[in-house]
Amino acid sequence: QVQLVESGGGLVQAGGSLRLSCVASGRTAGWYSMAWFRQAPGKEREFVAWITWSGVYTYYTDSVKGRFTISRDNAEKTAYLQMNSLKPEDTGVYYCAAKGGSTSVAIDDYATWGQGTQVTVSS
Repeated sequence: QVQLVESGGGLVQAGGSLRLSCVASGRTAGWYSMAWFRQAPGKEREFVAWITWSGVYTYYTDSVKGRFTISRDNAEKTAYLQMNSLKPEDTGVYYCAAKGGSTSVAIDDYATWGQGTQVTVSS
């Protein structure tokens, strides 16, 4: 079955940038959307961004608009999250997720998740 493996997290200073990658292995059937979520220490997991199968349409939570960019390369079965102008409040574990059909901001709508990668932004 399909697996998602994330990489690219690390420690950066406020104002810096990171690029997260999420590589899918195995096989997927039909169209699927992908998304990024994050979870800060002691907080609930929250939606960050989604991207449609085609990559044409994207959507971001308000707190990251203008700073983060989600993209995908279906030939390489990889999703990306480019994070610029990072702030301390961006600190947390970042997860990629995939689902069949249309996009969603709801955690429970995603059945396939990566293991998460830690992003720490220092002030």
